[in-house]
Amino acid sequence: MSMRTKVLGLVDVMMRVPPVMVIDEILKIGMGLPTRLYPDKSSPSSSSAEPLPKTDASAADLDQDPFASIKAFFGLGDGMAAATTSAAAAAQEVLERSIEKASRSAQSDGILSSGFNSLMEELAHDETLSDVLSITTVKFVICLFGFLSAACIFMLWTRHLVMVYMFLTSLGLTFLSYWSNVSALALMEHSPCILEDLMSLNTTRLLDSGGVVMSLAPHLIAQWFMGMLFAYIHLGPRYEMLQKSMPIIFASPILVAMLPLPAKMVQQLPLVAGFTPIILTMITLMHSAMEASRTVYNGYQYAMNFVSNFGLSALIENEWQRLNVPNVLRVFWTIRIIQGAYALAMADTEEPLELMPATEKLLVDGCETLTAVLGMTGVISMICHYIGRGFQWYLLTYDNDEEKSLGTVSAVLFYILALQTGLTSLAPDKRFVRLCRNLCLLMTALLHFLHNIVSPILMSLSAARNPSRKRHVRALTVCAFLVVMPVSLLYYLWSQRSISTWLLAVTAFSVEVIVLVSLATYTLFLLDARRQFFWEKLDDYLYYVRAFGNSVEFCFGILLFINGAWILIFESAQNATGGAIRAIMMCIHAYFNIWCEARAGWSVFMKRRSAVHKISALPEATAAQLQAFDDVCAICYQEMYSAKITRCRHFFHGVCLRKWLYVQDRCPLCHEIMMYTDKAEDNAQETEPVVAAQAEQPLRLYPRDDGNNAGGAAPRRTPERTAPDAPEMAATLANATAAAAAVIGAEAAAAIVESAAVAAAGSASSSASASGGSSANSYISSTSAQPPPPTATSAAAVATAAASNTSHMFRMSQEQQ
Repeated sequence: MSMRTKVLGLVDVMMRVPPVMVIDEILKIGMGLPTRLYPDKSSPSSSSAEPLPKTDASAADLDQDPFASIKAFFGLGDGMAAATTSAAAAAQEVLERSIEKASRSAQSDGILSSGFNSLMEELAHDETLSDVLSITTVKFVICLFGFLSAACIFMLWTRHLVMVYMFLTSLGLTFLSYWSNVSALALMEHSPCILEDLMSLNTTRLLDSGGVVMSLAPHLIAQWFMGMLFAYIHLGPRYEMLQKSMPIIFASPILVAMLPLPAKMVQQLPLVAGFTPIILTMITLMHSAMEASRTVYNGYQYAMNFVSNFGLSALIENEWQRLNVPNVLRVFWTIRIIQGAYALAMADTEEPLELMPATEKLLVDGCETLTAVLGMTGVISMICHYIGRGFQWYLLTYDNDEEKSLGTVSAVLFYILALQTGLTSLAPDKRFVRLCRNLCLLMTALLHFLHNIVSPILMSLSAARNPSRKRHVRALTVCAFLVVMPVSLLYYLWSQRSISTWLLAVTAFSVEVIVLVSLATYTLFLLDARRQFFWEKLDDYLYYVRAFGNSVEFCFGILLFINGAWILIFESAQNATGGAIRAIMMCIHAYFNIWCEARAGWSVFMKRRSAVHKISALPEATAAQLQAFDDVCAICYQEMYSAKITRCRHFFHGVCLRKWLYVQDRCPLCHEIMMYTDKAEDNAQETEPVVAAQAEQPLRLYPRDDGNNAGGAAPRRTPERTAPDAPEMAATLANATAAAAAVIGAEAAAAIVESAAVAAAGSASSSASASGGSSANSYISSTSAQPPPPTATSAAAVATAAASNTSHMFRMSQEQQ
């Protein structure tokens, strides 16, 4: 990003800060609405002895400051209480008297009596109360208009925003020139005539440092520069003669006032001088009104089209990035804090300014309104973002996903906590305590995020057997930090604070973040890497450790739900908005963290239980069978010192097969159903002796062609599969024919046996003609795509399978024919 782009981005951010400050000031005065309708009688401000002197003082202030009435009306200064105390006291007295009369009337005659209705009419026609309500309504309407105007200005495109600022600047220059001319004429009112001094060349009076000329010089220079600036930035008609004469028009009241003119005429000179820029500004406003309405309409059309094409969330995300909202809020909050710090530093107090009380005061003022809380959220988000980046750099991992970054998560969490706890509506002392508690909860969320970063790194380092000790040490250092930090935080909180719902929530979050489960899993994987043989119990140990961790998290989730319900029922009565937000968050927590986790855990438990039951039903391979098989597990590619035999005569580790059964019940190699169904067992009772004898019989397999093995090592040999004798083959075929005929019929069974016999004869002739017998045939491994040689034993297996899967056997018989 070039420097020019950065500077333009900073300018755009700075131009969007003033509307946010206007919104903040409007929210600070509560949109012009009274924050409390019935003030406390015991408070000094509501006593009847104090309003009169305050009213006199306010009248004196109004005479000194021309803006005092406006400030008092909108509550922007200290004159608010002084200007409205008498009216508030009178209205309070009328309301209390009317309510007391209404209560007595309601008790004596009933609510719908004529006396009560007459009192309500009297209350409605009360002039003092009507004045108070009308003033409140006007203030609310003006504040609402200002709020909406500031929000619209904030959302403008940069080009239109520049035009708005040019218009406002030209309007501000006009009023500033007017007040400067008024002040200059006030200086000239009781001073000697400057024109006489110029004509008489009275240099002593003209060059006097405390004279009128020296006092008027800054006003005259300021008027000249304001005229030049107005001529440059105003958006009205630009006539050449008018542009050049604009500085003279701005400074004309001071120049004309030097002439001997009547006092009344001199007083009207500033108004006459401001007439020209006001006319130009009005022309600009009339020309811009149509363009402004067109801009609003085009913006509405753009938003509707964007929503119809990409959705509302995409529109919000796009506008969020275009307006650069996080940076705007951070700059606004920083300016607000700097302004508060300057006010504290410039305050006339005899006591020295201490750091901790000043910091507490700034933090309390920094979360006074919703916009201030948003600004603080942006600053906290940036701090947490760089903390997360620092840990990612230390762990040598980088994740550029902005939605899952620590800054985004912390911002959402902090603002939800602020709304949920009613941070802006609390008293200053309670607000600081609540802010500290929210920051503690945010710290636990930060530790959770770090745990989510380091846990997969530990798993990858242990499972991949990474030899880099540097990465192991870094990950273990972060794990040590995640153990020490929560323990230290809990020790401090439990030793300094009494038990409360907030402390229970922090404790639950802190216990969850301790990485003992991750460390235990990491240790198990390291032990497995050190072992020379396959560790079949590893999967069970991992399951127990993770089940323990998930159970603890599930219990703490239930505890947090109960804790939140207690707060919602007994501690959120005075904060309706926070209670509603808490109820919504509790529903989300109950669904995702309790119901979904419980359902997922139960599903895993049932799958594991079913898989264990299925695995226990499969026969265990004997040592002779494993020696005859002499191959690795087709799932994990590890040597097999124990194995399970599927119905399709494939060998797998019991643990590996159990994991596979979590997904499906078919063999990983041939996709046959590995388990015997109940119907097949009932229909194939006659073939059970044959199948049992077949399972006990050691497999006589052909050796693999290990010519491609590294180092040219000699291939591993297995016992040679010998052809069965004719009587054994006849007996086997007879039993298979009987079993198949019981299910698929005599004709289909005869066709299968005939095809098997032909294949067996062909196999026998080929084996007799081959030199070396079994050495000429290659072993059919688990990854081979060719079918095994059809023998009598395979024919019996085909017939047995036909007893449980009729349609599959018809397909097999057709292929063999």
